[in-house]
Amino acid sequence: MPTVSKATLLSWTAAERLSLADLLEDLSEAEWRTRSLCPAWTMHDLAAHLTLSTRTSLSGFLKGILRARGNFDRMEADAARARAARFTPAELIAQLRETAHSPRRSPLSAPQDPLVDALVHGQDIARPLGRPRAMPGPQAETALARVLSSPFYGARHRLNGATLTATDRDWTSTPNPPPGTEIRGPISDLLLLATGRPAGLAALSGPGRTRLRLSK
Repeated sequence: MPTVSKATLLSWTAAERLSLADLLEDLSEAEWRTRSLCPAWTMHDLAAHLTLSTRTSLSGFLKGILRARGNFDRMEADAARARAARFTPAELIAQLRETAHSPRRSPLSAPQDPLVDALVHGQDIARPLGRPRAMPGPQAETALARVLSSPFYGARHRLNGATLTATDRDWTSTPNPPPGTEIRGPISDLLLLATGRPAGLAALSGPGRTRLRLSK
């Protein structure tokens, strides 16, 4: 697919962040306490996580990874819960809006990663609450290409040779996929699958499903 400029990526990411702020603003008190698709995180924890990428310095990142003994997921979880304890939902929504257009991103991340973060976490919030949330096609294609190409997300291990074909976009991960490898479905669900969310499986079909390793 064509290369997307940094300016376009930032514009897409800002739009997703502002849309997420609107979604979060509409949550009830009970919904803020609901578990997201990230099982260890409530919606409050996840909102806190969404404010971190534009506020994490290299020194803060290094200190966090040391405290977590090299475990990135534990570091992210600890940071999100600590921030959720410090700030109310309203304060976190304001922070998300405040830095929606910021080009700053977490240390070691690529320009596409904040877009992946916003798109996937938008589904992490919306789906458990039964709130439909559309995922723009070009943005989803760009995010999915990034997830499949970066070892950080673990998609290669997770898919175990399966190939992906969108049923709502002219997009495929592998032209002329080998027999028995294809998984088909909406591109938003393919992105959830590639990032390890079993919630994406319900809308997917194809023989490649038998290859999946959804737990690392």
